[in-house]
Parts: sequence; C-alpha cells; structure tokens
Amino acid sequence: MSPSKSSPGLSLAELAAAVGGKVEGDDQTLIRSVAPIQSAGPGDISFVANPKYAHFIETTGASALILDPHAACPRLPVLRHEKPYLAYARVVRLLVPDEPFLAPGIHPSAVIEPGAQIDPTAAVGPLCVVRQDSIIGQGCQLVSSVFVGRGVSVGRGCLLYPGVRIMDGCRLADRVILHAGVVIGSDGFGYAESETGLEKIKQVGWVEIGDDVEIGANTTVDRGAIGPTRIGRGTKIDNLVQIAHNVEIGDHCIVVSQVGISGSTRLGNGVILAGQVGLIGHIEIGDGARVGAQSGVSKSIPPGQRWFGYPARESREAMRIDAALVRLPDLLKRVRKIEERLVGKSGD
Repeated sequence: MSPSKSSPGLSLAELAAAVGGKVEGDDQTLIRSVAPIQSAGPGDISFVANPKYAHFIETTGASALILDPHAACPRLPVLRHEKPYLAYARVVRLLVPDEPFLAPGIHPSAVIEPGAQIDPTAAVGPLCVVRQDSIIGQGCQLVSSVFVGRGVSVGRGCLLYPGVRIMDGCRLADRVILHAGVVIGSDGFGYAESETGLEKIKQVGWVEIGDDVEIGANTTVDRGAIGPTRIGRGTKIDNLVQIAHNVEIGDHCIVVSQVGISGSTRLGNGVILAGQVGLIGHIEIGDGARVGAQSGVSKSIPPGQRWFGYPARESREAMRIDAALVRLPDLLKRVRKIEERLVGKSGD
C-alpha cells in the first residue's frame, strides 16, 4: 500500500507528539506522505538513520526530515528523535494507516466444515478452507486461498495472506501475521533406516506460535515429531526460512532470509540469525546471541556472544583467523624459501 499524495496529512508538530520526538523549525509544516530521501518532494518526510545517506540532507526535496539529535540540517524543518528509524516506522503508520483487506463475513466460495467456529468479526475470503473443529478468532482476516486444517486455533487479530497453509492441530496466538505461501505444521523430516529402505516416522506433534509473531513469504515451520515446535512472542521471521521439527525459538528473535534451523535446536530470547545461517540440530543458542550471515553453526553458543564464519566461531577468534588466512600465501612462499635453503645446505 503506497502513501496517498492527496491525503490531508498531519503537521510536523502532530507527528512529533505522536512519536515522541521534537521539532526544529516550522512545526506547522504539513506532511502528507513518506518517501526515500533521494526522491522525496514537497509534502514528503524522509529520514536518515545510516550515516552513508547523510550527504542527501543538502539536496533532498523533502519538506522535512527525521534525524537524530546531532545531525546537522540548517535548511529544512527536522523531527529529532534518538532512534530515527523507529520514529520513521511510527510516522509511516500514522500517515498510511492499515486498512482491512476484507469486510467481516464469509465469502460464498469459502468452504467451512461443520464444527468450525468463525467469530462474527472475522473475514474469510475467496476459496479459503476451514476444516472441522478449528477456531478463527475475533477480527482475523483470511485473505484468500487460505487452508486451515482440523483442530487449528487462530487467535484474535491475525492476518493470513493468500496461500497460507496451517495444518492440523496447530495453534496461533493473537496478532500473528503470516505472509503469502507460509506453511505451518508440515511434517518434520524424520525417517528410519530399514531392510527395505527409509521408513517414515509419523510426525504427531504440532506448532505453537506466540503473540505478535510475523513470518515472511514461503517460510515453513514443521510440526514436532512428538510435542510442539514453538515460536515465542514478538519474534520476526523473514522470507524463505526453514524451521524443523521440535525447534524452540524464544521471544523477540530475528531470523533473516534463507536461514535453516535443524530439529530440536533451541534459541533463547532476543537471538539474531543473519541471512543464510545454518544451524545443526540439538544445540542451544543463548539469549541475545548474534550469528553473522552465511555462518554454519555446529555447536551451542553461550548467551550474548557474537559468532560468524564457516564453521562459526566467536567473532574475535574468527577475525583473527581471517586475518591470518590473508597472509597465508606470503607465509607459504617464505616457508618454501627456508626449505630450499635448508636443502641446499644439507647438500654441501
């Protein structure tokens, strides 16, 4: 949804009061929209949270900027905030408020099986399927082609985008957002070797998702082999992530695109996994730990530490190893010269 240039807008003073900032300059400047600092024009507000964009302050066509308390800006009104990116996030919500995709009710093409409970304030869109004994809570929106299996519980205010699949017995708390193509509760990857080949281990668990979780497009969360796979409240998961059976993810974690988490691994609270991180199974990542992009984690990480690399190591150790590797070709040349000298002396 894009901001409307024709919206009445809000004054800079109103925005500052709403987001907890302060205004420098004309606080009655009218703001109708948000835009990138490079292309902003009259009526737009933009922001600078990364110093590499600071040079645009002198050339932007925006009517106002969101800046930290120290960034210089003599030519435009400024909304000052300790966290410009956070202020921007709040300003966007004010200028571009959420609109429901659907009015409450059930589309004629939806299939609702006997025993399913749909709150009257919920909206079930075209071609959705809600199977028996499932519960769809107050104010939920199932946009279109959403499948909800048997015995599923979906809490209040959840938003399920087109093509979401929630398999039997899974549980969503309140205000969960699942983007297009998310699959919750697919079978975990479990097989046992037998005389005739691989024999499937039936996956009899489920998935539990806490309040305010958001999961990106085409991410998959497997049901537990026995018991639940859990995702804690406030956690945000990017597109194209694979979460295996019986994984436990704590509260307010960030899991970036293309991460793969193997079975029965446990993440504490506030963990950050950058893009393409891979975790083997049955390890623990402590509270507040951070793992750099494309790292391969093969053992548990203590709380609060930063790791990266393949195999992943504590960051300072990994940087020392990387620095040594850069010098390795020259060191090899020196070793060869020393060897040649020693061989020459031994032949005299």
